[in-house]
Amino acid sequence: MKTETLEPKTDKSEVNPSKVVSEAEWLVARRDLLTREKELTRLRDEVSRHRRELPWVKVDKEYVFDGPNGKETLADLFDGRSQLIVYHFMLGPGWDEGCKSCSYLADHFDGANWHLPHRDVTFVVVSRAPLSEIERFRKRMAWRFKWVSSHGSDFNFDYYVSATKDEQTKGKMYYNYSTQEVISDELPGLSVFYKDENGDVFHTYSTYARGLDILVGAYNFLDLAPKGRNENPDATMDWVRRHDEY
Repeated sequence: MKTETLEPKTDKSEVNPSKVVSEAEWLVARRDLLTREKELTRLRDEVSRHRRELPWVKVDKEYVFDGPNGKETLADLFDGRSQLIVYHFMLGPGWDEGCKSCSYLADHFDGANWHLPHRDVTFVVVSRAPLSEIERFRKRMAWRFKWVSSHGSDFNFDYYVSATKDEQTKGKMYYNYSTQEVISDELPGLSVFYKDENGDVFHTYSTYARGLDILVGAYNFLDLAPKGRNENPDATMDWVRRHDEY
């Protein structure tokens, strides 16, 4: 895949405040918003509880990955812990570089990964490109997280982040729990697995598309600012660049 580096577009327009008020009036409005923020926090906690209560599916197929330590199975990737989070990074065989939007998300991984192992969670990134192509791009981006290749296995296809040849021919693929138009042979996602004391592995959760927003700390900062994310509604991430291209 050949990519083109463009200058990021920045909206230089001024924010037009809807109303300038006294501090006392502002405080009334702020307290009203606080009530809504607390409602959202409670709802997020409830959704997280329902996520943890999802039933599991046992993983019977053996997947083998190529990583910095050689060949590893899905069970090996847990690295002695019981919980595994896999980010499906869009980097296909022969691509010149990884997806810029996935790269935007990946810039947030290393900070979190200092802490995840201390809560019994291992975090790994998986792409379908061969390991040599992954390593070249990872070194360019100076990321530290573990990144392995699923090249030659069914892993990406089974977790619905890569279009099969048949899907590409038909122009339709199963993604985000529905049949959609094929917009790329690789798409982003995240999958979660659990390994019990017997060594059995279970698929507990997967999310795609806007479900990945939760991984992007930069969005949380932007949502606090007067202009918000200030994105093009028809292509919300067209402003994003790999961090060495701004």
